[in-house]
Amino acid sequence: MAESSSTTTPAAATPWASLSGKSEEEKEELLDRILTRLALCDDSKMQDLLVKILPISIAALSSASTGLRNKVIEILSHVNKRVKHQLEIGLPFSDLWKLYVESTSAPIVRNFCIVYLEMAIDRAKKEETQMMAPVFLANISKLPPQHQDVLLRVTAKVIGDCHSSQISDEVVAKYRILVGSKDCALFLDFCLHTILYQPSAQSGGCPAGLSIIQFERVTGKQPLKSDLLRNRKLGMLNIIEALELLPEVVYPIYIAACADSQESVLKKGEELLKKHASGVNLDDPDLISRLYLLFNGTAVSENIAPEFKVSPGNLSLRVRLMSTFCRSITAANSFPSTLQCIFGCIFGTDTTSRLKQLGMEFTVWVFKHAKMDQLKLMGPVILTGILKTLDNFPLLNSDATVRDTRSFCFQAIGMLAQRMPQLFRDKIDVAIRLFDALKLETQNLRLIIQEATNSLAVAYQGAPSKVLKDVELLLLQNSQVEQSEVRFCAVRWATSLFDLKHCPSKYICILASADSKMDIREMALEGLFPGEDQRKTASQNISAEYPKLSDMLAYILEQQPAILDSDGMGDVKLIFPSKTYLALIKFLLKCFEGENTRTDLVEDSEFLHSVERLCLLMEHAMGYEGSVELHATASKAIITLGSKFPQMIADHYSKKVAWLKQFWSHLDYDTREAMTRLLGMASSALPVPSLTELIDEIILSLGGAQKLRFETQHGLLCALGFVTANGLLRSPSISDSQLQNILKCFVDIINSETITLASVAVQAMGHVGICIPLPPLLLDSTSAAVSIWTILHEKLRKLLSSDDIKAVQKTVIALGHMCVKESSSSHLDTALDLIFSLCRSKVEDILFAAGEALSFLWGGVPITIDVILRTNYSSLSMSSNFLMGDVSSFPRASLMKFQDDESYHVTVRNTITRKLFDVLLYSNRKEERCAGAVWLLSLTIYCGHHQTIQQLLPDIQEAFSHLIGEQSELTQELASQGLSIVYELGDDAMKRNLVNALVGTLTGSGKRKRAVKLVEDSEVFQEGGFGESPSGGKLSTYKELCNLANEMGKPDLIYKFMDLANYQASLNSKRGAAFGFSKIAKLAGDALQPYLRTLIPRLVRYQYDPDKNVQDAMTHIWKSLVEDTKRAIDEHLDHILDDLLIQCGSRLWRSREASCLAVADILQGRRFDQVGKHLKRIWTAAFRAMDDIKETVRNAGDRLCRAVTSLTGRLCDVSLTPEPEARQTMATVLPLLLTEGITSKVESIRKASISMVTRLAKGAGVTVRPYLNDLVSCMLESLSSLEDQGMNYVELHAGSVGIQTEKLENLRISIARGSPMWETLEICIDVVDSSSLELLVPRLAQLVRSSVGLNTRVGVANFTSLLVQKVGVSVKPFTPLLLKQLLPVVRDEKSIASKRAFANACALVLKYAAPSQAQKLIEDTANLHSGDRNDQISCALLLKSYASMAADVLSGYHAIIVPVIFVSRFEDDKIISGLYEELWEENMSSERITLQLYLGEIVTLINEGITSSSWASKKKASQAVRKLSEVLGEMLSSHHNLLLNSLMKELPGRLWEGKDAVLYALSAVCTSCHKSISASNPDAPNAILNLISSACTKKTQKYREAAFNCLEQVIKAFNSPEFFNLVFPLLHGMGNLSTKVKSVQTQMASDAEADEADSSPAIHDKILICLTACIHVARIGDILEQRKSLIDLYSFSLSPSFPWTVKMSVFSSVKELLTKLQHGVNDSQDSLVKTNIYVFSHELFYAVSPELLKSLRTINIGQVHIAAAECLLELANQFVVVPPIDLKELNFVSELIDICEVEKNEHAKSLLRKCIDILGRLKKVGEIQS
Repeated sequence: MAESSSTTTPAAATPWASLSGKSEEEKEELLDRILTRLALCDDSKMQDLLVKILPISIAALSSASTGLRNKVIEILSHVNKRVKHQLEIGLPFSDLWKLYVESTSAPIVRNFCIVYLEMAIDRAKKEETQMMAPVFLANISKLPPQHQDVLLRVTAKVIGDCHSSQISDEVVAKYRILVGSKDCALFLDFCLHTILYQPSAQSGGCPAGLSIIQFERVTGKQPLKSDLLRNRKLGMLNIIEALELLPEVVYPIYIAACADSQESVLKKGEELLKKHASGVNLDDPDLISRLYLLFNGTAVSENIAPEFKVSPGNLSLRVRLMSTFCRSITAANSFPSTLQCIFGCIFGTDTTSRLKQLGMEFTVWVFKHAKMDQLKLMGPVILTGILKTLDNFPLLNSDATVRDTRSFCFQAIGMLAQRMPQLFRDKIDVAIRLFDALKLETQNLRLIIQEATNSLAVAYQGAPSKVLKDVELLLLQNSQVEQSEVRFCAVRWATSLFDLKHCPSKYICILASADSKMDIREMALEGLFPGEDQRKTASQNISAEYPKLSDMLAYILEQQPAILDSDGMGDVKLIFPSKTYLALIKFLLKCFEGENTRTDLVEDSEFLHSVERLCLLMEHAMGYEGSVELHATASKAIITLGSKFPQMIADHYSKKVAWLKQFWSHLDYDTREAMTRLLGMASSALPVPSLTELIDEIILSLGGAQKLRFETQHGLLCALGFVTANGLLRSPSISDSQLQNILKCFVDIINSETITLASVAVQAMGHVGICIPLPPLLLDSTSAAVSIWTILHEKLRKLLSSDDIKAVQKTVIALGHMCVKESSSSHLDTALDLIFSLCRSKVEDILFAAGEALSFLWGGVPITIDVILRTNYSSLSMSSNFLMGDVSSFPRASLMKFQDDESYHVTVRNTITRKLFDVLLYSNRKEERCAGAVWLLSLTIYCGHHQTIQQLLPDIQEAFSHLIGEQSELTQELASQGLSIVYELGDDAMKRNLVNALVGTLTGSGKRKRAVKLVEDSEVFQEGGFGESPSGGKLSTYKELCNLANEMGKPDLIYKFMDLANYQASLNSKRGAAFGFSKIAKLAGDALQPYLRTLIPRLVRYQYDPDKNVQDAMTHIWKSLVEDTKRAIDEHLDHILDDLLIQCGSRLWRSREASCLAVADILQGRRFDQVGKHLKRIWTAAFRAMDDIKETVRNAGDRLCRAVTSLTGRLCDVSLTPEPEARQTMATVLPLLLTEGITSKVESIRKASISMVTRLAKGAGVTVRPYLNDLVSCMLESLSSLEDQGMNYVELHAGSVGIQTEKLENLRISIARGSPMWETLEICIDVVDSSSLELLVPRLAQLVRSSVGLNTRVGVANFTSLLVQKVGVSVKPFTPLLLKQLLPVVRDEKSIASKRAFANACALVLKYAAPSQAQKLIEDTANLHSGDRNDQISCALLLKSYASMAADVLSGYHAIIVPVIFVSRFEDDKIISGLYEELWEENMSSERITLQLYLGEIVTLINEGITSSSWASKKKASQAVRKLSEVLGEMLSSHHNLLLNSLMKELPGRLWEGKDAVLYALSAVCTSCHKSISASNPDAPNAILNLISSACTKKTQKYREAAFNCLEQVIKAFNSPEFFNLVFPLLHGMGNLSTKVKSVQTQMASDAEADEADSSPAIHDKILICLTACIHVARIGDILEQRKSLIDLYSFSLSPSFPWTVKMSVFSSVKELLTKLQHGVNDSQDSLVKTNIYVFSHELFYAVSPELLKSLRTINIGQVHIAAAECLLELANQFVVVPPIDLKELNFVSELIDICEVEKNEHAKSLLRKCIDILGRLKKVGEIQS
């Protein structure tokens, strides 16, 4: 049609061609005749006339003659009047359009054509208009605007009328021609305007979304009704959907539909938007411009005419559009439309709360995504609008939309602050607003405001100082308010806006450090101490720049001047909470430490003044209100100050001794110790008398009679120790007598007090021993002095053996301190003996303390006396981070000096050396070895630079190397730590030897360790690590293992136990070596490079060892050894994989497990060139591990399998890997999976293999083609072999539980189709091509023949079908092979589902078979119908498949298959007949026509069936004859002889099951072809009647019933009067025989020989029916001759012995007889005949009426009563026509009246009343006559 619009029709072919070549006069004359014809024409003929004259008349307007034009106007005016209100009169639609197209040079003609086209559209047929509508649109862009409007409206009307629900493909094809043209764009614009148009919008002004011009274009002259508009919109949407346009083109239309007021349009729009526009590019500038036009319109533009101004879209549309804009970055960068949109939402005259909310949401989006140049234009304006919006909305509003709007306002401010901070930097009004909002807004908005406030902080970075001052005040005001969100933001601003040197912000953080909210506390602490946690863990030095101490103190005092108040007794009230003081003190100490590096501090008076003020602040914090933690922190802080300025602090606090004394009894241990230490420092500045007085006071308090609290005693002892030590160091020193008193006090307390106090006293004595050798003690004036060591020896031994760990630690460290200045060898031996007694301790802290004591004994400890006495020092092991510290971190410059020559301690060192190396380190007790490790490490760390230690380094290395194999983790860690220290301390040769030894240990090639002698209690295994003995005892020591071996009768078993122990030791060695290696590797550098090739593969494996400790250790080594893990693994990948794959088969399960896990991780992201050569071995290793005996190895194997599966899938995916590499991977992996994976007996391997094969097939693409035959064969066989075995069990027992086999089979097949195997097969179909068929089809044919299992069989068939569909004609060379296999398989299959699948495959192959093959196949298939049940089902399934899948081939063989289908419909088996019935209904369009076409073939097949020897075939054929007769009727006449003869031949002879079908077939033939039968052979009816009559005498009841039915039909069919005389004697005789038999049965009820069939009421009923038929065809004379017999038969049949059904037949027969008699009276001219009829009627009345009454009385069935009453009424009517001359007494009348009275059926009652009336009148007549 579209083409017709652009082509011109030849003049001779158009109605207006008659005007061409005529003069003006002739044209005018022609128009006159037309006008006359119009006037004379009736309305009924008007349409035909207009087809001829209307185009001619309009075409005449092209003439320049005014008269001619006036004549045309007159004609058109007449037409308008006649047609306007009669829509049934059509106009020549197509002709008018042709005229319009051709009249390119006559505008007036086109104008009138348009007018009448618009009129014609309402009168044309839908079929015509829907085909013309696309034609109107072709080239519409080239037409005048007025014509465009009309044609668009016409098209819209057609669309609404024809396409609102659906659109045909033919019409769609016409519309699609327009796609891409200007015409299409014009049409789409019109559709958009139509969908935007809403009926409610026409109440004045411009409709929403449209201009006045657009509105008029859509509506025309009158507004559109709602239903009409809805249909147009739906039709347009359907067409636009069918055009399949780009989403960007149709998106505005769909979104406009989503905002429609009519629900159906809205739903359609939403459906199309989701379905076709979900992938729209919302960043398309043209699309966004069109959407902004919908939202904003052009109403505000000044340079557009009013009628062209587009108003903004309706509210619903704008809401929809806002959701779109919030997903478009282009929408955010479309200034000024973006700004107009936002302000329209927020301040528009018709805006709503919802639109304001969306507007603010879009504002957030704009601020986030707008480009900076756009944002600079919009940002300030929008910010003003946001603030105005916040002012306009009430604060507390429960409306959700209002809350959301305010939420988006705050979000927008935060986002704008990030993008354009300069807008806020010059003043803080927005900040004030946000902080106030945090206080006032509801809780659910505060989180949003908090985020916005935090974002705003960035804007004030770099702000002017005045603004920052205002910010400081704002933050300080808000840092302590009630609302936590406000405090959070204040702290956040303080930490993010200012640096660490800014005092006001740090003050705010200090205040917030005690906040109730944890997040605020943590943020404040991070602001005060940035990165402190990270520095702690990384052991870094402080690098942050803190403010000057003086500045910080000055600001704090400015804020809180009272913070320095102190009365010296601690009664001052604290200004801040304790936690605030803690943060304050800690921060001020940081400030102090930050300045402490300066060298001129002693001369800096300002700094010293700040320190003094800081001390005052500490003293203030020591008030009673302070917490224990605060007191401890403050006191230690003062000590810290004192360690830097000892003289100043001593002088300061020497004046406050009284204040210090009050802390002797403080409850906190640390506070007491710190304050007594401070007292000791202060005592050094006291005058000697004051010092002596102080010491005497302390001694007096300790020795007083009053029992003191423990805290007081502890404080006094600590004070005595520190004061005495400091006093000994001053000059003048403490007197000897006072020293004796002090020592006596200590000795008394040690001997008399508890262990705890005794240890404190020993500690205090140790402080004295650091300063001087302990002098002998004068117990009294008469006796000699006694050594303190002698006095306290036993007490000290008891203290060291106590359970109080802290007391033991203090005691043993004090022993070390006491030996520093000691020169007596006996005293030193005593100390060593005491310390060595701790060698079996299992407490680590005690061992560390003993190691520290030995270090003091050895000498060269890097600690001075001042550090111990005048800092917060506790012990070397506690303050040096023992295990993690580096040797270099300890000071070497200041070493503790011995009293005299160091040679005094040579003996001590030798003793310690012998004890360690000869006894402890190689002891058979693990506790002693552990103690030796701790002490040796302590000596190495603390005294490492001592000359003797340097000489012992080789022995120390050997010892530590031995200890790294210990089971104890502590010993291992210490030994490894020691090795790293030895490495640092040793020379180059030692470093080299150490590296070689460690590498040998890790790689298993290390030298044999020094043997350790085993004794009975030597622990071989860790307790519990080797299980229990049979008796439940432990199995850990050497003795226990020997006993177990002896009990089992296998003494040699001990060697296996020891082998296990050695293996465990080797693991321990590797783990221990790892700890040492991790530190040595950092120092060794390039020395390790030669070993990397050997180390790296093993280190990789050990990192996955099942032992977590080994993992951690090896990870330490790896991190130390390898800087770039990825690079190292890449460089050594082949060696690593080789080692791991070998170890995957190791005899050790831990090696197998670790190797699998390591390979699994290493394979991630590898390329083919890296792993290609290892791929097969990796898969083999994975399969082996998945079948491992140990579960953890199996789990590791599963993980490896997943990893290699992922890798193989990627390498075989041609979209991710180059095709050559994909082919190589496929060649490596696929055969392995098919031969070893899928065929494995391990379920997990099979599943993984199948999954992998499926994935390979998916990603491999065409690279899988070479393996198709193996792959397909394997997958098909797996469908059954991998099926759940439970399905077989269910199938075996399906019958017993009532499950249908076919349903179960379908379920199995359905499950198989959802399996990965079938998914793989489908993928194979996608990649198969003609070249693959050479190998694939023979393999398929083999599977067709020999495969087993339901799923496999069906799968083979379905795959064959899919393959044939895929390759098409390429399968032709293989069709003989396939057909040869498929047809026998269909016959042989037992399963219906399998049969059906192979039948479908056979049908698809048939499509491409040669004609001879096709014919043979179809003939063989048709021949199956005569076989057994299986053959018949196979035939049906095959034919059905042929019909559905190869219909074009089958259409040439209908003569073969139609007879088969037709005849097989009548099989006895319901399943078979159902199949053929379904086949017949699906493929035969008209049963009658089909039977006519193939009647000859059908009759031939039927005849074969009738004459066959099979009774089933005879029956089936007979039923087919019956159906054929019923459908064709007389059309069967041409074949009646053949059918009739065959049927008549079958009737005589013996009876067989189903022979009654022959009778029914015979009756059907007689009924349909009776005329032909009579015409061809007049004797045939009688012969047929004789055969049927003979059949009526048979004894089988069913057959007799069929015979009587047949007899009835034959009688009716031939309608021969002779039949009465032939049949009635038979019927009468049978009735009498029935009577006799009835009487015999009554007399001999138990006689078994009685013929039940003859006595059956059903037979008698059939006799009466046949009698009725005979009466119908009989002559009246023949009836009268048999009247007596008839009356007898009726009377007997009405007897009570027969059921009511028989009586109903009697009633029908009597009524038929009466009707016949009535006709006889009417038709006969013989008076005698009439008289006999009347007499017969009278006799019948007298005989039958009483019996009828008996039936009415005895039978209570309504229809019987009605029929009896009707029969009685007809008898009465017939009786009274000519009453008998001698009217007998009607004795039954009274009985009739009684029956009538009791009758319940109203219809029967009315009939009986009529009878009574008739008989009443008759009686009156009789009385009159008498």
